[in-house]
Amino acid sequence: MLKKLHVNSENSESVSLWFLFWNFFKIGSTAFGGFMALISVVENRMVRRHKLLTHEDMLDGISLATVLPGPVAANVVAYVGYRLGRTNGAVVSAIGVLLPSFILVIGLTIAYLQAGEIPALQKAFAGFIPAVAAIILSAARRMSKKAIKGWRELLIALIAAVLLKVVGGFYITVLVVVGSGLLGWFWLRDTKQSGQESSQAQPIQESIEGISWLKLSVTFVILLSFLLLSLIPLPFLGETSLGKLFVTFSGMSLMLFGGGYVFIPLIQEVVVNTYGWVTQTEFANAIAIGQITPGPILISAAFIGYVVKGISGAIVATVGIFLPPGLLMVTCSHLLKHIKESTVIQAALTGIRPAVIGMIITAAIVVAGSAEFHVGSLVIFAAALVAMWRFRVKVLLIIPIAGIFGLVLYSI
Repeated sequence: MLKKLHVNSENSESVSLWFLFWNFFKIGSTAFGGFMALISVVENRMVRRHKLLTHEDMLDGISLATVLPGPVAANVVAYVGYRLGRTNGAVVSAIGVLLPSFILVIGLTIAYLQAGEIPALQKAFAGFIPAVAAIILSAARRMSKKAIKGWRELLIALIAAVLLKVVGGFYITVLVVVGSGLLGWFWLRDTKQSGQESSQAQPIQESIEGISWLKLSVTFVILLSFLLLSLIPLPFLGETSLGKLFVTFSGMSLMLFGGGYVFIPLIQEVVVNTYGWVTQTEFANAIAIGQITPGPILISAAFIGYVVKGISGAIVATVGIFLPPGLLMVTCSHLLKHIKESTVIQAALTGIRPAVIGMIITAAIVVAGSAEFHVGSLVIFAAALVAMWRFRVKVLLIIPIAGIFGLVLYSI
């Protein structure tokens, strides 16, 4: 018998772990269209339909997810699961929302790896690559409207793009993130001061209800260990071992902020250039497969893990990319008010966001460079951009249509 937990809200009711798993499984099976689409479905089901949380609860969760590292949608799911079922609720909710796309990614990965023997499938997958480059560039354009508001943000974006393209490397990527955060704090902190004088955040002690300082400290030490282990050489771990997979993906998961697109350049740098786990073409197709499945785009980690170590590698990579941010999200929900009102955090993020735009643009250039040298690649790239910018065609449709175009154009 699964445990039932009492939810304290205006319409309190008992919520079982099965209820959470099944509802998030259904959400994960149907939430196509990016992280905001997934969040919208969660809000519709948990707030409007079942009335388990208030709109304010959801807004708090979304606000917290945007200022913490990791995939926003998956972090919101962990937050909702934790609010409704504590730790077990967060775990089953995350498993429920990821399982459908994980199964689909594994199936499509197996099909992709066998496509080398089928010319038609090869051409279809080749058509994905210029479309993925267009999708990444479109995401950078859309996100830049909020992230780049003046010459300072533009300069940060340009520096990040040039460093990643010209120098590259995992440590340069980390340096860009840390450096842009410091620049944001130094240059842009004054823009975050408005309203702070008239209202003071509540003391931290009042924000950490239901959790002890010991638990907070232990959690942060564990998360810091994930991050540090990914930054230092570990000779006792084989380059393709499950331990190396977990350490690498868990470390990356704590380095960037925002939706899944912001992780693409970092993951690309690490798994393609640093460790050579997949080729640039395989990486582009991993992103494409992540786009045509429901749920978070970072489920593409399952593709990479499968290529490296089979089904066990897929599981480890997926857990690595989603577990640490989810754990941080649950822990920081007790510090919600303090984090939301922190001028230092907001100013640092104001610097990190334009740097991420520059990194995403570089990733688009690298992915485009891996496309087949053929006029069909240019046609698919241009058509995908026009479809998204002019006609607002959803990404879900862009990828399969690009595959059809690839099948036709690369046969000419």
